[in-house]
Amino acid sequence: MRVIITALSLIFCLQLQAQEEDLSLDYYLPEDVTYNQDIPKPQDIIGYVPGEWHVSHDLLLNYMRELERLSPRISMETRGHTYEGRPLVLLTITSEENHQNIEEIRKNHLALIEENSASLNTEDMPVVVNQGFSIHGNEASGSNAALLLAYHLAAAEGNEIEDLLQNTIILLDPVFNPDGLQRFAYWANTNKSKNINPDPQDREYREIWPGGRTNHYWFDMNRDWLPGQLAESQARLTTFHKWYPNILTDHHEMGSNSTFFFQPGIPSRTHPLTPDINQELTMEIGTYHAAAFDELGSFYYTEEDYDDFYYGKGSTFPDINGGIGILFEQASSRGHAQETDNGILTFPFTIRNQFTAALSTLEAAKNMRVKLLNYQRDFYKNARNSAGKGAWVFGSTKDASSAYELAKILKKHKVKIHELKENFETGGKQFKKGNTYVVPKNQRQHRLVEAMFEKRTEFQDSLFYDISAWNFPMAFNLDFANNVRIGNAGKEIQELRKPVISAPQKSEYAYLMEWHDFYAPKALDMILEKDLRAKVGMEQFSNGDKQYDYGTILIPVQNQKLDASELHEFLQKVSEESNVEINAINTGLTNGINLGSRKFRALEPAKVALVVGDGITPYDAGEIWHLFDQRYDMKITKLDLRSFSGADLSRYTDIIIPNTWGNGNGLGKNEADKLKTWVKNGGTLIGYRNMARWFKRHDFMEMEIKKDTLVAENISFEDRRDFTGAQGIGGAIFEANIDRSHPVNFGYKDDKIALFRNTTIFIKADEQSYKNPLKYSEEPLLSGYISKPNLDSIAGTVPFKHARMKKGNVILFTDNTNFRAFWFGTNKLLMNAIFFGDEM
Repeated sequence: MRVIITALSLIFCLQLQAQEEDLSLDYYLPEDVTYNQDIPKPQDIIGYVPGEWHVSHDLLLNYMRELERLSPRISMETRGHTYEGRPLVLLTITSEENHQNIEEIRKNHLALIEENSASLNTEDMPVVVNQGFSIHGNEASGSNAALLLAYHLAAAEGNEIEDLLQNTIILLDPVFNPDGLQRFAYWANTNKSKNINPDPQDREYREIWPGGRTNHYWFDMNRDWLPGQLAESQARLTTFHKWYPNILTDHHEMGSNSTFFFQPGIPSRTHPLTPDINQELTMEIGTYHAAAFDELGSFYYTEEDYDDFYYGKGSTFPDINGGIGILFEQASSRGHAQETDNGILTFPFTIRNQFTAALSTLEAAKNMRVKLLNYQRDFYKNARNSAGKGAWVFGSTKDASSAYELAKILKKHKVKIHELKENFETGGKQFKKGNTYVVPKNQRQHRLVEAMFEKRTEFQDSLFYDISAWNFPMAFNLDFANNVRIGNAGKEIQELRKPVISAPQKSEYAYLMEWHDFYAPKALDMILEKDLRAKVGMEQFSNGDKQYDYGTILIPVQNQKLDASELHEFLQKVSEESNVEINAINTGLTNGINLGSRKFRALEPAKVALVVGDGITPYDAGEIWHLFDQRYDMKITKLDLRSFSGADLSRYTDIIIPNTWGNGNGLGKNEADKLKTWVKNGGTLIGYRNMARWFKRHDFMEMEIKKDTLVAENISFEDRRDFTGAQGIGGAIFEANIDRSHPVNFGYKDDKIALFRNTTIFIKADEQSYKNPLKYSEEPLLSGYISKPNLDSIAGTVPFKHARMKKGNVILFTDNTNFRAFWFGTNKLLMNAIFFGDEM
């Protein structure tokens, strides 16, 4: 048998080698189409026919620039840069005549989404198609197909292409994720053999951690269309709202043993705010894909997978903005060729399928042009007609920065927001002018705002491809009211500015900084890194009319390395850069604890390490890295598990271990013993999610984790996966009661908090109530899906545990407090663990 397998493998390798040697553009391009010889083919610029190698971002960019230089059909713009400095380019492709009138065409197109659009003649308007590729960098067939698509659109000749370009504006984004694509191309190309080996166990098909899927900070950018927190996302959102495309395509890859998927997805998992006609149009577009793949001989499927529920994905975001989002998923070769259940899957084959889908999309857009334009107009007409009266309002009397950050997101989505006219109270919540924003319901984007602000606990289906809840005011831990009088709105905010704070006055005695503002940790880190003395107040106190809450930071003037004038000048800088208010105080005689009290505890600079590498979830690790590096300007050391055994842990005050996946490779007994020694000597170890079981297994802390006792009754074999899938928590929001006097909760003004959860780790509360500073309420579900057994299990459990180990601390969060960089409201829980762990 082994001889037969070896012989077959040899035959496959020889066939693959011969196929690659014979590869030409003819394999990809439509028959009976002539091409302009003055337009260079991809291989003329990148040096090989697409599919022979994985294109790197620089070569892809070189080709696109050459097409722009030579083709009057193409213009190219740079809309920004990735975190690694790579240009985020966009090609606008249409007829030469349209290019001469492109701004007029754009304005006429945008007029469709405004009032009084009924008189516009859509018969004469071009349709707008935004085609995007490889938002996951290791799903590379998309960007490699973009080379072919750009060439075809630039060089094809004849009436058919002229008709397409005259009636279509194509916004071609050849790579949504340049940093990830570059990382993966390097991996695939450096591990390619001359004799291509399709063995799935070959190193070529086993990327090293973190892989090329993510961007620089290891984010899955396909989840960032709604939050818009990343540089790449902000560039593409600018394009979207500049044009409001009628179709947006998102080219992906999936498991190697699959075929090709195109939308619509599973019908019961479409968000209720998406109109039924959206799915009907998606299905009609799908008939063009089916016809193209039938002719090609490629297998495909539709309506059996994926969904259109979470609006933060590229294939779903257009659905709440008057367009049609389409997901393409191609079985991945993950290299140059791989054995699969469907035979040998080659990289050129995957590229050809993606290219085919791109062309069938354009054919559908051209033929359905008027229908798609009318749908877009009707979508916004119906949105205006369904807009309610009144307004939404959100803000925080103590944390102006978080409210401002949410307002920034709304402005990116062209949502109209207003100042608050004057302070008011509703539903027991105080809303303060300057810290509050008003969002009128009677506006064009009200459906999008409704999607961002909704609380939903009832669903048609129990399975979701992504999260089931994403309420933004909850994510930012803001006070929120759903239905206030529009009379509370002040003037509309045209240009959003940071909240105004007063610069610190000079003091000869001390300064105080409350811990409520989101950016307070940034300010404290600046102070401690300057080697200045600072203390944290363990109790509340007041000075005159000013109330100071738990966690207030005290900076004495005397006995510092800076004199009084230098300290004042430096704190002015800290306040300005962090936008956090720092108050001068001239007496230690306060109401409550005095400033000389032992209940002000001295703080030390935080030296933080983050464990990364094989076995650690890259998303969770990247979110922490991003939080420190981009939000708080704090240094953080990334400790790779490959070199952990030789690392000098004494350099760090805190070590964070994010969630583990698989079997948590690299975190064994040796690592546990080393960490225990470090903790006992005074370190603070912070673990997330699956680290609960690791902590318990290696005796870092005692806890009782509830066991799953659910039994399937009357569940058929056919429905078994739906049954088990429904028991997971893909992403929902739950209410927890908090003890504000506990250091983990410093900076929170209310006794309840909304927590995002995507695990089923339920830890029983401690008998000692003071050891449960965060505890889920008895009816905790705020928004999202959870099965009834899990809802019963989560009630009264705790998402946080703390244990002392001699001089050090072990801290556990059962869920991700830094989810996708937009869960601002719980970022401070981690920072409290970092700065105040010794006080717990």
